[in-house]
Amino acid sequence: MSSLKQFIRNVRASKTIADERAVVQKESAAIRASFREESGDSNVRRNNVAKLLYLFTLGERTHFGQIECLKLLASPRFADKRLGYLGTMLLLDENQEVLTLVTNSLKNDLNHSNQYIVGLALCTLGNIASVEMSRDLFPEIETLLSTANPYIRRKAALCAMRICRKVPDLQEHFLEKAATLLSDRNHGVLLCGLTLVTSLCEADEAEGGEEGIVEKFRPFTGALVRTLKSLASSGYAPEHDVTGVTDPFLQVKILRLLRVLGRGDAQTSEQINDILAQVATNTDSSKNVGNSILYEAVLTILDIEADSGLRVLGVNILGKFLSNRDNNIRYVALNTLIKVVAVEPNAVQRHRNTILECLRDPDISIRRRALDLSFTLINESNVRLLIRELLAFLEVADNEFKPIMTSQIGIAADRFSPNKRWHVDTMLRVLSLAGNYVKEQILSSFIRLIATTPELQTYTVQKLYANLKKDITQESLTLAGAWCIGEFGDALLRGGQYEEEELVQEVKEHEIVDLFTSILNSSYATQITTEYIITSLMKLTTRFSDPSQLERIRRILQSNSTSLDVEVQQRAVEYGNLFGYDAIRKGVLEKMPPPQIKEESRVFGEAAKKPNKSANRKSKSIKPAEQDLLFDLMGDGGVAAPDISGTLNGSQNNTDLLADILGGSTSAPATSPAPQQSNVSSIMDLFDNPGPQQPKANAPLSSNSQFSGMSSPPPQAAPVSTPTHTCYDKNDLSVVLQLQRNAEGTVQVMARFRNNSINQSLSSVSLQAAVPKTQKLQLNAMSSSELAPGAEATQSMRIMGSKGPPLRLRLKISYAHPSAGQITDQVDWSEPR
Repeated sequence: MSSLKQFIRNVRASKTIADERAVVQKESAAIRASFREESGDSNVRRNNVAKLLYLFTLGERTHFGQIECLKLLASPRFADKRLGYLGTMLLLDENQEVLTLVTNSLKNDLNHSNQYIVGLALCTLGNIASVEMSRDLFPEIETLLSTANPYIRRKAALCAMRICRKVPDLQEHFLEKAATLLSDRNHGVLLCGLTLVTSLCEADEAEGGEEGIVEKFRPFTGALVRTLKSLASSGYAPEHDVTGVTDPFLQVKILRLLRVLGRGDAQTSEQINDILAQVATNTDSSKNVGNSILYEAVLTILDIEADSGLRVLGVNILGKFLSNRDNNIRYVALNTLIKVVAVEPNAVQRHRNTILECLRDPDISIRRRALDLSFTLINESNVRLLIRELLAFLEVADNEFKPIMTSQIGIAADRFSPNKRWHVDTMLRVLSLAGNYVKEQILSSFIRLIATTPELQTYTVQKLYANLKKDITQESLTLAGAWCIGEFGDALLRGGQYEEEELVQEVKEHEIVDLFTSILNSSYATQITTEYIITSLMKLTTRFSDPSQLERIRRILQSNSTSLDVEVQQRAVEYGNLFGYDAIRKGVLEKMPPPQIKEESRVFGEAAKKPNKSANRKSKSIKPAEQDLLFDLMGDGGVAAPDISGTLNGSQNNTDLLADILGGSTSAPATSPAPQQSNVSSIMDLFDNPGPQQPKANAPLSSNSQFSGMSSPPPQAAPVSTPTHTCYDKNDLSVVLQLQRNAEGTVQVMARFRNNSINQSLSSVSLQAAVPKTQKLQLNAMSSSELAPGAEATQSMRIMGSKGPPLRLRLKISYAHPSAGQITDQVDWSEPR
């Protein structure tokens, strides 16, 4: 067996990964063989475990040595125990079943006479204690907290913190002992005691403070303040001095506990205010040690109920951090100011110039934090200055910053713009500098702004045209320009005001077509860009008057009608067909009405955009479903039905809800009036309006399923002036619908059935109906299900929730014909506009 040093030399001497792996595998095999031999020499076992720890640092598998670590714990020698506990902490964790075997060794060593062995056991328990171990060994820890040995007390305090975190129920056993530690004169014990108390209080706050642990420790605030004051004002203490500052670690711990105790309590905060001001004023900020204390003091000032002057002092300290040469200190200051700006905005605004200077810092993390902070500083009074600086930074910013910058500038301009002209200029600058990184929401917000600001449409379209002439590489600039030129091309052709003092030359029609042609022929013509430009060119056919340019546009459309992209091809073909219908083309391509700007549609940040996205997805998913509502309600049923409306598509897989409700198939309806009456009554029962001598049925029916057949007296004849619509005329049976609307959106429909035969009777005549799920239908019974030659019958229905024409119905007509047999037909009827 080689020694540990020789093993490390062999590993480091390996020139390739394969060589190193061979050395490791050979040594691992030798260690396993040594373990199997059960050598009684503790030196051999210790050497093997030391090698395992080295293998562990290399990331190799070391589970086979866990038991050997436990054997070292049982050794009476300190060297064995030390290595055994180290191996236990590294090779085992609280989830290992082997850990239960360690409990007894820990219990024995916690009661050992040697303080260093007790320290090893405390350190191990504090690192790997499980819930079971904590419950078994907490009495020993509670006892050790009261021992006279400060070395053991401080380790016991940290171990108690681990136990309280694993088993919160045991906290009450350590509260009194923890309070005693706060008055300990030994700095190490006091430091560990502060750590334990802070952990207890923070855990209590996280759980809602039901146990009132924070309240129990608030009376110690005065003592902590006195201790901190003595540390801050004491002279040189060689045993605790760190570069001229007395025990900075203890000062930081006291400040952190004071922050927890003073949070949300005005009286305690009042006790802390003076010492915080003293620490913030007197601590040396030229050294990193002093800066750590100042930073903790600032966090405490901002977290407790401090007065406004003290908060301003804290913000000023962070502002001083911003001018520090150390990047870590500047980063910490920027990160903290982001949280402070909502509390003390005016104090942070004083350091605005320093924050903006950080945008030019070589460190990318500093630039990122400064950028986030800059956006939080924007308000109505400084929006011009800050946006100008941010636009200057956008010009030289890394590409990873541009998406968030364009979005944030768009949001800030939308919220704080002093006027619309400035808003338009700002967004034009953003599109020109980083158009490839502008998100869809920002672009749509800009286009919405132009559409709703008629007085700036000429100005904007000319600026977009001029910018596109200079640069066609920015996609969002191209999209905005294409949309605006297509919509407001007439304003571009007329010429007008470019700047207040400069008139623009009139743009020629061929120049616009040349520009769009150059974009389409460039490598920047993406699919969406091509779609925008084709639509824009089509709109321009109603704005242009030169026949030669119209012919050029027609040729451009024709060339794209063979595009490999289906969307582009479809648009080009459809637009090309519009040239044959000039009257329709002018109406279709007229100017769009300005959109309504709703508060929820404004671009106010990610939180505002996400609901809009989900709402858009929801509306998109609902729209096609609405087109097929009637089919979803009634299903095809396997019956060949004429598509009267010409706009709906049936679904072969839909369940025939009507058949399910009536308890039979649509192809086998009732053959006599009596069963039909029973079916009508069963439907009637679903609406809690049972017919005579019919018990209520418990069949479930959704409130959106609009089938109803309610028994009622024969309806009165509709007025003669009511418009009539024939919906069915086949096999000697004709059905005519008469509609009458009222102001509340309710439609009264009278269905008139007529037997047009002169010698044959129709029997078992029935009608069922369905409406879209957004409406409610009440269907009454027929006046007669038997129609003699030339006879008529009526059936009324009432539809609520119709928003106006056209009304849409799905009808299922069933009757028995003497020669054709039983007939069931399905009709989709839409009210003519």
